[in-house]
Formats: sequence, structure tokens, C-alpha cells
Amino acid sequence: QVQLVESGGGLVQPGKTLSLSCTGSGFAFSDYSMGWYRQAPGREREFIAFIAPDHSTVQQESLKSRITISRDNAKNTVYLQMSTLTPEDTAKYYCNGFIMSPKTVYWGRGTQVTVES
Repeated sequence: QVQLVESGGGLVQPGKTLSLSCTGSGFAFSDYSMGWYRQAPGREREFIAFIAPDHSTVQQESLKSRITISRDNAKNTVYLQMSTLTPEDTAKYYCNGFIMSPKTVYWGRGTQVTVES
């Protein structure tokens, strides 16, 4: 059974750094690109970043200066750090795993992040 479980969400003060983790099971984690997305109420899901099996990364340009994505294949875990949070970063954060051949995408259930003082 495939699972992606995000953790690390909650209430965060403005200006602080968010640290999220996502642990996968039931699939060959190290073969998959792993991504982070977020969705705020009333808005479409937004791409944040992904990290390929070779650890190369792609990040949303507008967030690039504030985010770090990394992975630990030994722990089947992908991480996201986002600094200098503002209330605009309030959203549900999701991780996904994808591979092109055959095309397969897995999603976690998300973790809520609320930025307020």
C-alpha cells in the first residue's frame, strides 16, 4: 500500500521558518521525483518545488529565495524548508511522488500550515 505522510505543519509565527517532512512507503522512493505543493482556501494548488532522484531541483521562481528542498533516500523522506513566512503562506501543504515511465503520481493527504502571530 502506497503512502505519503506529511508532517511538521501547524501554527507558525510570521518571520519564522517552516520545516516539513514527507515520508513515503510502498513504492521505490529513490526512483521517484518528489515534489511539494500547497493550496490555500479558494485557490488552486500551487507548485513549490521538486527534487529528482539525482537530487537536482526545480523551484517556483517566486519562492526560490525562501525555500530549500532536500531528500534522504535512506529514510524515504523529502524535506521542505521555507523561511520568512507571512500570512500569505497559510495553506495546506502536500507532497507528491512521480515517475514518468510508467507515468505514476502519488499524493499525500497534506498538512495544514497557518501563519499568524
